[in-house]
Amino acid sequence: MSADARVGQLFGVGVGPGDPELITVKALRVVREAGVIAYPCAQHGQSNARAVVAAELVHGQIEMPMVYPMTTETTDHPGGYEVAMSQFYDGMAEEIAGHLACGRDVAILCEGDPLFYGSYMYLHDRLAHRFETQVIPGVPSVMGAAARLGTPLVRRDTAFTVLPGTLSEDVLTAKLRQPGAFAIMKLGRNFAKVKRAVDAAGLADRALFIERATMSRERIVPLCEVDPMDVPYFSLMLIPDTSQAEREETVRGGGWISVVGLGPGADGWMTPEAQQALSDATDLVGYHTYLNRVPVRSGQRRFGSDNKVEADRARLALTLAAEGRRVCVVSSGDPGIFAMAAAVLECVDGGPQLWRELDIRILPGVSAMQAAASRTGALLGHDFCVLSLSDRLKPWEIVVKRLEAAASADFAIAIYNPISSERLWQLAEARSIVARYRGPQTPVVVARSVGRSDEKVIVTDLEHFEPSMADMQTIVLVGSSMTREIALSGGKKLIYTPRSYAGGGCEG
Repeated sequence: MSADARVGQLFGVGVGPGDPELITVKALRVVREAGVIAYPCAQHGQSNARAVVAAELVHGQIEMPMVYPMTTETTDHPGGYEVAMSQFYDGMAEEIAGHLACGRDVAILCEGDPLFYGSYMYLHDRLAHRFETQVIPGVPSVMGAAARLGTPLVRRDTAFTVLPGTLSEDVLTAKLRQPGAFAIMKLGRNFAKVKRAVDAAGLADRALFIERATMSRERIVPLCEVDPMDVPYFSLMLIPDTSQAEREETVRGGGWISVVGLGPGADGWMTPEAQQALSDATDLVGYHTYLNRVPVRSGQRRFGSDNKVEADRARLALTLAAEGRRVCVVSSGDPGIFAMAAAVLECVDGGPQLWRELDIRILPGVSAMQAAASRTGALLGHDFCVLSLSDRLKPWEIVVKRLEAAASADFAIAIYNPISSERLWQLAEARSIVARYRGPQTPVVVARSVGRSDEKVIVTDLEHFEPSMADMQTIVLVGSSMTREIALSGGKKLIYTPRSYAGGGCEG
């Protein structure tokens, strides 16, 4: 071959889900013009990809069936399925490369889209760096199925997840318990396992089954009537998101309000339930600092205010919900611990009858004390007491009485709101009260902004604990008389309170 001889171009051609009328104009042009048409083919000789474009093939084109050595992951190959398939694609790639080197354009047909669970991608990995390559997208089977089923998959900010049925049952179940819509592909002999996962996730009533979507032998079957022993390869399950439609129906009936715990700071600590509520809401109400942690969404109204007007926020949220709005009241940590859940319910208790007719939900979050304890071990591993030092809503005399009771009863103690610009002396007095019942070496954890970029955690003891270590962004954990410290390799130390009050250690 001369130095200036033409080298062929490689095309990865998506032919769509099966209906010949769903192939793109560009894909058709390439199919008609390519010198070589390669396509995946079963051992019995049939190729769905070729069937889609059969009427468009031109006389004189070289057809190259790529006959799979197997159609399941069962093989006698000494290297197993992965090695057998890798060798198959190696061989096919070299055969295609031979045509390209001779100046022939090669179109590799792929059902659906070439780069979406398509067999083409394995050849692309082997050839695209060696030859000029163009990938032509196609309509994926998931979209074809949704169109044939006539169901919207997702609305607004809802997530959409595509899962292969080859995943383990436990993994499938865990993923299906996340909010959003789902498509499950590669059913076939995996159907029974997938069905069990769908049932375990509580989604069976939403799941839709379709086989050979958009093809001449298309069949839509109720999930409960599918025979697990007769599920073809070209079948999938769609699980649309219906929460938005349900929310809209609730709004027509009077609106709803969810009091949402954002967790202490890290996005990964927010529950899927809370994320879904925030996505579905039309209005957000909360302290400015907490609202800033929620991504801005188009069309969603935000009502921020100072941190000392909890009752005003609660009344505003209830009023908006009564007008038919979908309202989220946001709290840091858990909304039921020194936060907005009680404020909202207190307003409902003393408010008009209309508020009692609302759909009111409290969505829990990871609390600041849990996050702080986790950073240093398990200080709250046995009985503990939670106190707020703020005397803005209760007399200081009550705070002192409760501190005395908790300290004398040998609880580990979690202290919220330890100090503020208006309360510079109370934490020192609290330390003195606890010190009357605890030894000077009692472990103390001072944790600030846990889970955020400015996180700071200090481990000290009662003797060396200084109130100046804390501010309003801090939670203070004080151990009981049983709380102890253990040294790990590398100089790391962890604190825990034994579950056995005798401190007998771990059995077994």
